[in-house]
Amino acid sequence: MLWFCYKYGASSSSSRRTNRAASTKQPLVSLLFFEIGFLLISGIRTQERLTGWEYNLRERGFTVVKGVISYERATQYQQKAYDWLKSFGTELNFDRPETWIKENLPVQSKANTFYGYGVNHEKFMWDARQEPGVLDAFATIWGSNELLVSFDSLNITFPNRKDVPRLGPWEHIDQSPFRKGLLCVHGIIVLSPSGPEDGGLVVYPGAHNLMDEFFNTQTDKSTWERLDKWNFNDAQLSWFAARGIQPHKVCAEVGDLILWDGRTIHYGSEPTEKSSQIRTATYVAYTPARLATKETLKKKAEILAQWGGTTHLPHDRIRTRDVKTYLEDGTRDPRDRDEPIEKPEMTDKLLKLAGVKKY
Repeated sequence: MLWFCYKYGASSSSSRRTNRAASTKQPLVSLLFFEIGFLLISGIRTQERLTGWEYNLRERGFTVVKGVISYERATQYQQKAYDWLKSFGTELNFDRPETWIKENLPVQSKANTFYGYGVNHEKFMWDARQEPGVLDAFATIWGSNELLVSFDSLNITFPNRKDVPRLGPWEHIDQSPFRKGLLCVHGIIVLSPSGPEDGGLVVYPGAHNLMDEFFNTQTDKSTWERLDKWNFNDAQLSWFAARGIQPHKVCAEVGDLILWDGRTIHYGSEPTEKSSQIRTATYVAYTPARLATKETLKKKAEILAQWGGTTHLPHDRIRTRDVKTYLEDGTRDPRDRDEPIEKPEMTDKLLKLAGVKKY
């Protein structure tokens, strides 16, 4: 598969081309639509023109916000992630690939994420979620500083492991076909270099613009589900390919923030055989707190009290991950934890982002 590596930033040639294309002085009204239950809400933001990363997110369905976290702080978060992984007392050694095996790792998803053992609420995870540059990006998207955040997972992907099958493409979106318009913008805080050969996000730029047409003409509505996920088969991907929609590996640097529209087809790729880079990233998503019901906020507070994790969507249809971690034989992992190793400080800022306190 041929991948093109996009790096969007103030110094990138693609960004300069985009800015020139959008440099008209005519005012632009950007409508963001998202469906909550049966209620359709619209947020209207007016400015001269969307440029740079905002333009790319709207038009292409993904973008890279450069340097939202300093390199020094991002590498500190990476080291904290490594320390957490080594805290299980195994023979894991980041400098010895022969130790990168299942026996030396806590339970990990097939997508190379960790979401058990209280990791979602480790202090370093919450510190990253509260980085000013990360919050500013999502505040810009939604036109509000009053945000809720997902209790999402940690990704540490070791390249070229011999003990597990290589994960192939698993193209999907994180939005039910019953939902119309922009529901959620997902994010990845990049803690390791993500070049063309390294593991990372693969997107289908522009797919979000065709999603309503696809579901209305290429699927049977009786197969739709309320679950905010849809997996694509080869025939369905061919429909997009015929319209010029092709996969692209997103390239980013340490401290960058990758953003994508939940309707953009995407998947997490593993490093190629040419890569020796250990991928490290945290997943984040924020939406306006005003969109959450009292029931949702109550549920988020209960999940936090249990140090539990959620999937991406912060404000609606909260899907709780099991707070207990089980081995393949169905027994609970004896290494399991009921709380984080290093708990975050429960500040007003954190509790508002978690949905426990009101803005």
